[in-house]
Amino acid sequence: MYVLVTYDVSTIDKEGRKRLRQIAKICLNYGQRVQNSVFELLVDPAQWAECKAKLLEAYKPEEDSMRFYYLGANWHRRVEHAGAKPGVDISGPLII
Repeated sequence: MYVLVTYDVSTIDKEGRKRLRQIAKICLNYGQRVQNSVFELLVDPAQWAECKAKLLEAYKPEEDSMRFYYLGANWHRRVEHAGAKPGVDISGPLII
């Protein structure tokens, strides 16, 4: 399952900045950052359920927003990249 996660976290106070870091860390545990508040996740349904639960627990619905885009199995045809930063094949090998 290929999911695009986007979020907007209020950083007016210290608590908001902490939430922002926490949400980014959760997303990094399941996928890769492609923009400041945009992550691509290639996960199985169990991983997605776990990730989504953690994200919804971390954010504050009165101040923050989250969007999840489900791109499905044919995501290669649905994702197009243009611009300076090269696109990364999330299903390719990971070199650390």
